[in-house]
Amino acid sequence: MGSDKAGSYTFVDRATQYYLALVGILVLCLHGRTVPFWPLYVSAHAAGIGLVHGLVRGHASHPQGRILAFLRYFYPLLLLGPFYWETGKLNHLIFSGFLDPQFIRLDGRLFGTQPSLIFMERLPYPAVSEVFYAAYFSYYLMIAGVALALFLRSRAQFSHYVAVTAFIFYICYLVYIFVPVAGPLILYRDIDGTSLPAEIRALAAPAFPAAIQAGPLFRLMAVVYYPFEAPGASFPSSHVAVAIVTVYFSFRYLRPIRWPHFAAMILLCAATVYCRYHYLVDVVAGGLTAAALIPLGNRLYFKDRELDGSSKAPTGARERQRPSHCSDLV
Repeated sequence: MGSDKAGSYTFVDRATQYYLALVGILVLCLHGRTVPFWPLYVSAHAAGIGLVHGLVRGHASHPQGRILAFLRYFYPLLLLGPFYWETGKLNHLIFSGFLDPQFIRLDGRLFGTQPSLIFMERLPYPAVSEVFYAAYFSYYLMIAGVALALFLRSRAQFSHYVAVTAFIFYICYLVYIFVPVAGPLILYRDIDGTSLPAEIRALAAPAFPAAIQAGPLFRLMAVVYYPFEAPGASFPSSHVAVAIVTVYFSFRYLRPIRWPHFAAMILLCAATVYCRYHYLVDVVAGGLTAAALIPLGNRLYFKDRELDGSSKAPTGARERQRPSHCSDLV
């Protein structure tokens, strides 16, 4: 597939194994009473490292095998869901509760109000809310849509996209384990029996307006969000960080859709606050995360290709000359 050598370790293979090893070591050393089945987590991470190695070597031995080839290049995307779920089980290794009171106070100090509460209060209209809930849902379409488009267009471009996207997800997941922040919805429903200070509880606006709750997209997101959400995965907003990553790759490889995609990303960023999934500081942090890690992910990706003896970039020498930025976004 593409210019990657069959059987060679790539940047995303190493990043995945490093992530598995680091989280496994954290659980082994810090599990205490917060991870009652910690041997299972450690064993699963060790097995995951072995499975990645097996996929790399298995594909080397049978490069024409379609199932192996699919798993070899798609497995980082397939692991994102389990890794995300796991953060909700491990995010009390350092802190015994959630840090939301501190983040709520920080929002108030920085912005003079609570943007995640007043945004919907000021615009309590179904016509507005449905647009924002659609924008929030578009996150999943962005990730899958760009992946599919690049897979069909160029296997090398697809591998580049998967590597940088997975790298940024892994960094976000590590932060979630160390910095558990549940997000504004902690004011509206119990999360692991968390008790918030009275002055923080007093900030909560009334429940979501009935007209907004009746919207089909509001109800869709309730079905999608609540069962699969990992409590404590709010800061930084991976929705914002990864949406920006997908836009970056649109500007780089899928230029005909770049501006509509950019507009959808801006709406998504606003939606994370309007729909009360994130504090505004989470959104700012998500943007800064993308700004810092896209160039770093690119640099590591291309450096790994050079060390592997493959100096050809996904789209040739012209693309290789600008690995860490996208001038069209400036």
